[in-house]
Amino acid sequence: MPLTDRNDLFTGDSLFPGGVGRTTSSEDFRSLIDDVRERIFDGLPDDTWFYPGHGDDSTLGEQRPHLDEWRSRGW
Repeated sequence: MPLTDRNDLFTGDSLFPGGVGRTTSSEDFRSLIDDVRERIFDGLPDDTWFYPGHGDDSTLGEQRPHLDEWRSRGW
């Protein structure tokens, strides 16, 4: 039996509040943001809490509206 009814996700250094993790090239950035969108945001509900490897935690719903902004920012 789960301790809570909510979804929790540990994202390591892939996803933080405010953007994806640090990459060393534009190709790596595109790959990471595509993976984060497809594997995380496209598959999990807004009420999913995520916990990065360091820093603050957040929900996918709080960050979802910013995906296009992150992509255009390019980091």
